[in-house]
Amino acid sequence: MSSYTTRSAVLRSSPGRYEVLTLDQDAPRRNEVRVRMHAAGICHSDDHFATGDQNPAILPIVGGHEGAGVIEEVGPDTVGYAVGDHVVFSFLPVCGRCKWCSIGLQNLCNLGQHLGTGTRFDDPGTYRLSLDDAPVGQLAGLGTFSEHVVVSTASVITIDPAIPFTSACLTGCGVGTGWGSSVNAAEVSAGDVVIVMGVGGIGINAVQGAVHAGASAVIAVDPVAFKRDTAVKFGATDAYEDIAQAAERARELTEGQGADSAVVTTGVATGKHLGDALDAVRKGGTCVAVGLGDTFTKDGDINLHTLILHQKRLQGALFGQSAPMADIPKQLDLYRRGYLELDGLVTATYPLDRINDAFDDMKAGKNMRGVIVFD
Repeated sequence: MSSYTTRSAVLRSSPGRYEVLTLDQDAPRRNEVRVRMHAAGICHSDDHFATGDQNPAILPIVGGHEGAGVIEEVGPDTVGYAVGDHVVFSFLPVCGRCKWCSIGLQNLCNLGQHLGTGTRFDDPGTYRLSLDDAPVGQLAGLGTFSEHVVVSTASVITIDPAIPFTSACLTGCGVGTGWGSSVNAAEVSAGDVVIVMGVGGIGINAVQGAVHAGASAVIAVDPVAFKRDTAVKFGATDAYEDIAQAAERARELTEGQGADSAVVTTGVATGKHLGDALDAVRKGGTCVAVGLGDTFTKDGDINLHTLILHQKRLQGALFGQSAPMADIPKQLDLYRRGYLELDGLVTATYPLDRINDAFDDMKAGKNMRGVIVFD
């Protein structure tokens, strides 16, 4: 029997729109905590489920996978967590025991297979939310668009209480995905010329990561003037409306060779985006694919001739190839010491009841990151 109720933003169809409903919620069990949410980031990935580009395995499902809050209850026999702890969630869970975790690839942890199912990682087919006695899923096992969440400790990281929730929550997806795509996946090094294609909530952090890694030129590409201007404020040396202009600028800087790497962080990625970005990099260069598109799209627009004969690399990147249990604390430490900007990423905040306004503003290009606040 449920112990609580909570208000949550729910998708009842895909395609569909988020509805704020009151759900029944179970108390936390072993290796689970119940968290009062304070902030939840608005990410394009959540919208992919609303548009039908990605399909959840269960409906209804509570959206949201970036979040931060305070633990209000700890499940029985759950060690390492206490009531009152401030926490942030990693949208990718980390078991610490599977092959991928054991070789340092936490972002590929086997628990990730359940991200779209809305179920419990350690007990597939069971749920902690219900509506009229029917199960309700939690996206990424989190469902952060909810006033309270019951989550697995595989997704929970304790943080310094001095860090604002609105900034901390962004490290659970957007910051690590963008930052890591430059630092880890593209392997940006001092003096590199880097193109970042799509400068939203992910791409702006790819800009920050490239700057931090020592790139001599960071060329931002976005059709929205506000985002181009913001990219320059965050360290981009150049900003253009389209990839052709960026590619030409990269060739100007490299005696015609092209960028050392290009990071594709468009909101809805296509094969053409990847093809254009791959064409913009030099021989031996790297194109990093980050943005998601329609899950049913299997084709691309890749020049196999130059991919092979110019020895280029097309690299996928999940969560920026991060090890979240190590990298999220590291990013928050960089934030505290002034090396990573988080506060300025938050363009606007919204109450839960205006969640669809937040998504509309995101798609209109008005925000770098919108954040739902629960206080």
